[in-house]
Amino acid sequence: MQITEFGGPEVLNVVDLPDPVPGDGQQLVDGSAAGVNVADTHHRLSRN
Repeated sequence: MQITEFGGPEVLNVVDLPDPVPGDGQQLVDGSAAGVNVADTHHRLSRN
């Protein structure tokens, strides 16, 4: 999912991106889950 603007669920876009390539001194970590906090949802809607 990619979010490029503020708004509700309608601004979420499914996109295909190339696999990331770590640079020198970096490590690629495979994430299998993500969480969303209530504060994040308020921020996405431009609410304080």
